[in-house]
Amino acid sequence: MLYRGRYNPGKGNCILFIRSGLIRSRYIAKDDNGKHTLLKWHQGEEKMPQAKVKLVVTGDDFGYCERRNQGIVDCFKAGGISNVSLLVNAVSAKHAADLAKRYDIPIGLHANLSEGLPVSQKLTGSTLLKKDGFFHGKKGFREVLQSGQLNMSEVEAELRAQVNRFCELIGHMPDHMDGHQHVHVLPEVREVFARVLSDFGITYTRVPVEPSLKFCTFLPSHLRCFYTQVEKDALESVEVFHQHGIRWPDIYLGLSTMGKNMTTSNLKRALGFTLDAHASSLDDGVISPLILTQTSDTAVNSHQPITAELMVHPGYPSHPQQGGCGEGPDDFSQSSDRLHELNTLQDPQVLGYYRQQGIHLCAFKDL
Repeated sequence: MLYRGRYNPGKGNCILFIRSGLIRSRYIAKDDNGKHTLLKWHQGEEKMPQAKVKLVVTGDDFGYCERRNQGIVDCFKAGGISNVSLLVNAVSAKHAADLAKRYDIPIGLHANLSEGLPVSQKLTGSTLLKKDGFFHGKKGFREVLQSGQLNMSEVEAELRAQVNRFCELIGHMPDHMDGHQHVHVLPEVREVFARVLSDFGITYTRVPVEPSLKFCTFLPSHLRCFYTQVEKDALESVEVFHQHGIRWPDIYLGLSTMGKNMTTSNLKRALGFTLDAHASSLDDGVISPLILTQTSDTAVNSHQPITAELMVHPGYPSHPQQGGCGEGPDDFSQSSDRLHELNTLQDPQVLGYYRQQGIHLCAFKDL
């Protein structure tokens, strides 16, 4: 089921924009005619165009290794990302947490049920784990789930342990929470995940349905197959998340722009669908059907920007045997694709495109 609606800031809203390491803020308020007026501008040498898109650029796998951590921080300081997602069971999670606090990086939880060691100390002999005590892996987790052998009470115990561990490391609740390798939208898991978020008061998650994915013929068949299943699971999670009062940005991006596929032209293509959705709402006074939003009865205010999340994986490549979640770094983290993403995200051409198009970077906590 698709829900129509738009985020409504009410009488006023403070929006943060991050570019070249500077945080800028403005305050928008409604006048008596319902129009929005710029009241204040801080720390900016020039006024940016009216926001068409509020874009959360999330660096996933924060904590995976110190090299990945440093690359993510460098990307944040350069204005290439505006948000991070922490793996609390990763070997460099404490290092990542210290960096997040030092540089005031907006941060959420990347809940992990598929890679490495669990956080909970109560899972001896758990259905979540192989005989060696490690999670089953991305493919293995799905196979155990499909076999009906996964104990959902153990899933819930591990998710709660990871939220608590996050709070120990960071000192506050996650600003958002999603799933490593998209496990949070899988059948049965989604219900447990939504209940945990609701109980902890975590408002935002990720719904990985990418509008332009069906046009991405350059993706290899095995990835297209996996991403298609991810989208199917995500769409079936919408009603569950909605019932628990969980929100997510209007549009999700990132499946088609991972690794070597993250090019300036590909980013523009993906973001073009988001900009088109904004234009459609202005022209028609209704929300584009591409947008997954949270309430069916909220009036559409076409003057408000579309919200979107771009999932990214920047960093300096992991060294062999250094990093991971207890089993060492995988090929994905050791590849040069991590550096390629880092360089692309902080490319002046990309940052300039954001400014020209009215794409303002922000974090989940700013939504």
